[in-house]
Amino acid sequence: MTPAPQVVIVMGVSGSGKTTLARLLADAWGATCLDADDLHDETARARMAAGLPLTDAMRDPWVARIADELTTRVAAGERVVLAFSGLRRRHRERLRATGLPLRFLFLHGDKALIAARMRARSGHYMPVSLLDSQFDTLEPPTGEADVATLAIDRAPAAMLREALVASSCA
Repeated sequence: MTPAPQVVIVMGVSGSGKTTLARLLADAWGATCLDADDLHDETARARMAAGLPLTDAMRDPWVARIADELTTRVAAGERVVLAFSGLRRRHRERLRATGLPLRFLFLHGDKALIAARMRARSGHYMPVSLLDSQFDTLEPPTGEADVATLAIDRAPAAMLREALVASSCA
């Protein structure tokens, strides 16, 4: 039997609704909500704000910081919901390598819908111009047993209900 998760990772391209769902899920589950974007260094944020995508070499130390943060929090007795792009399989594998009981929720949706959401938000460093690079970088989690796919074209409350069941947090 698979252990109950201590970490649920809400993943997908920028604008897919990761942060919104992660906050709702953390509130419903009584968990700490973390946004992986907060663990980017200033160089990475400036690069993305300038409309330049990150390279894999730039992402690797970021993913290591995320893994360390999750490990520290779970060791302190916290349950965590993380909003994290998780675009590359190797990044997901790095988080799995922590040995923490975790589940992934992959937010999947239409590029046009996501672009409209990105244009509607304010105060975010990630420009709509990088959406194509997000989709180009995405290695869908096909065949990864600990990943549930959720369609993003529904209301947040409906997505939350599905997320609670799919992540075994209900």
